[in-house]
Amino acid sequence: MEVILLERVSKLGQMGEVVRVKDGFARNFLLPRGKALRATTENRARFDATKSELEARSLALRGEAAQVAEKLDGKSFTVLRQASEAGQLYGSVSPRDLVGLIAAAGFTVSRNQIALNAPIKTIGRHAVPISLHPDIETSITVIVARNNDEAARIGRGEDMTQLREEPTAEEAAVLAAESFFEPEAAEMQRAHEGVTAAETSPPD
Repeated sequence: MEVILLERVSKLGQMGEVVRVKDGFARNFLLPRGKALRATTENRARFDATKSELEARSLALRGEAAQVAEKLDGKSFTVLRQASEAGQLYGSVSPRDLVGLIAAAGFTVSRNQIALNAPIKTIGRHAVPISLHPDIETSITVIVARNNDEAARIGRGEDMTQLREEPTAEEAAVLAAESFFEPEAAEMQRAHEGVTAAETSPPD
């Protein structure tokens, strides 16, 4: 399908360009979100008549997005979730969750502006890009942890994954036992060798 872009669309084209896209992409994304019109003769005339208005609107939105981006850039948000010992979340952190977090901090961002390719499914520190405008992108830090103490440690730069790879209490007990038993085994071996030597050595 050929469409006329009503704003710059990343990797597709600039406002006013006529581009060919897959029908599904046009129907499910570009057309319903007001990013494009079908490239009919009537719509071409309609675009030409409203081009200056569209450019002014885009410029205003760009200015607003730049202000929000400046305030959001580098901000850190904490999400507490239940997770396994290996750090895998029992659920996930989705764009919808992040919209709520950002809104609670006083910013309005839509789910479509959160450029998260897949939901977050592990604890740790995650950089999440926010596309506020075709020309304006910023990023936030999302710390996912099981409790506030763990969140603080992740915030300080500790790698909780490595910490979880340390021996469990049971493994530590086995290692401790081995460290105790091995010297004893060596001592017993030396004692045995001493006895053998005494038995085989001729009497004085």
